[in-house]
Amino acid sequence: MPIWGAFLRGINLGKRQMKMAELKSCLEAAGYGQVKTILASGNVRLEAEGPEAALKKKLETIIADKFGFKVGVVLRSEDQLRAMLAQNPFGTLDPGADLTRHVLLFDAPLPEGLDIPSRPGDTEILRIDRREIYIAAYRQANGRYTEHVEEVLKPLYAQLGKGTLDTMRNWNTIEKILQ
Repeated sequence: MPIWGAFLRGINLGKRQMKMAELKSCLEAAGYGQVKTILASGNVRLEAEGPEAALKKKLETIIADKFGFKVGVVLRSEDQLRAMLAQNPFGTLDPGADLTRHVLLFDAPLPEGLDIPSRPGDTEILRIDRREIYIAAYRQANGRYTEHVEEVLKPLYAQLGKGTLDTMRNWNTIEKILQ
């Protein structure tokens, strides 16, 4: 049976609280196999049949019914996740640099020819793929890493407009999702 990575947007913020054990039980009760949650920020690996669009809709409905609020779900198949990992988008970075690696996952394809200016040594856009943007965020003087990510991405969101479903994950999460 196919394996999927499901990335839930905007949970465990404010009143949108969700215990991962409850999410796991809910998805298992709905018939999904090998359900595993990763960290407490809405990352789930599961077995499921069917096309991506149908799975996304079903997961969003099940989660809304169980937890009482809507949650956007961004999916990647096992093959898509393995391809992301194999492409090693962070391979050109200095291994000694004080930075964090992130991927912005989109539900729908991004416009072709998209260009987002980087801030070298601060927030660098390493690569833009069909539905992913790979970001290196360097440690700032205040100790934070992602201090300027939103600012760098502002032109992107202005171009995409409202209704775009995306969610950002630390690359370490992507590395763990299939384990």
